[in-house]
Amino acid sequence: MNWNRCFVLLLQSEGGYSDDPEDPGGRTNLGVTQAVWESWVGRASNEKEMRNLVPTDVEPLYKRKYWDACRCDDLPTGLDYVVFDFAVNAGVGRSIKTLQSSVDATVDGQLGKMTLDAVSKFPTDVTIFRFSDEKVKFYKSLPTFSTFDKGWLDRVERVKNDALKMVD
Repeated sequence: MNWNRCFVLLLQSEGGYSDDPEDPGGRTNLGVTQAVWESWVGRASNEKEMRNLVPTDVEPLYKRKYWDACRCDDLPTGLDYVVFDFAVNAGVGRSIKTLQSSVDATVDGQLGKMTLDAVSKFPTDVTIFRFSDEKVKFYKSLPTFSTFDKGWLDRVERVKNDALKMVD
């Protein structure tokens, strides 16, 4: 179980409160958009509540909606982190599809036995490199790449390097 370590690292990448008009995610704190938070709590939220979120507020959301949804406990240490991080940043389905593409599995967005079998056929570090390369391609395809390119590319490198340290 690498959950706690990965959650701490994710929060370092996500940072604190933001309401950047250029960010299609809108009002965000600790990486959680207001829309995701409202869906999680089942009611409307506001700026004050978003500003006041703390890690213990968002941890259960991250665990269930991203970590568990990507079956990260079933992935090798290090790979669990890159899959989790990208799920938070780009969506669970995209992260699973990126993993499947990285291990030459059928790309269907469902992380099941066949994907896990494919993961086991590759050294974890190789999969982390391949996954990271796919993330870069995805970010470059986005219309907001020119606005957020430095942050996204720095994050890919930081996450990859942290994940590789976990493998060692």
